[in-house]
Amino acid sequence: MSVDRVLKRLEEWIVVLVMSIMSLIAFANILSRGLVGYSLSFTEEITINLFVFLTFVGTAIGVRQNAHLGFTLIYDRANGVFKKGITLLVGVLMGGLFLVLVYFGLQMMLYQMELGQKTPSLGWPQWLFSLAMPLGALLCLYRTVQVTIMELREESLQGGESV
Repeated sequence: MSVDRVLKRLEEWIVVLVMSIMSLIAFANILSRGLVGYSLSFTEEITINLFVFLTFVGTAIGVRQNAHLGFTLIYDRANGVFKKGITLLVGVLMGGLFLVLVYFGLQMMLYQMELGQKTPSLGWPQWLFSLAMPLGALLCLYRTVQVTIMELREESLQGGESV
């Protein structure tokens, strides 16, 4: 089994697992409030932090499936060289964004570790939740590079060139 296939399965299982956990926690909180009149305050903390992780993994899946939003009028009307330039520019800009998120996510995480910062409700180390940002952005960066290379190859094949 290839690394890409394993990563694809991992992304999909993370989304399923995180969505399931978030749904169960939110449902338990609703039941608790409705039946007992007591709110489980820690559920909000977990749900919000899992949502951040889910957003990054979902973004990586979207990049992999080429499902991100885009305005393609200029791209669709462009010739081969201009199309390659647009593809490369978009890939570099997206890669730059994810590199910045990896860098600052790591900086934030290390700072939280240094301070020994804890989450308000659970008292867990905050950096555990903050780890979602650099890991998720790294996954997005990998998928951005992968998709950019694949699109450049496809454009070369359509244009009769070889990469």
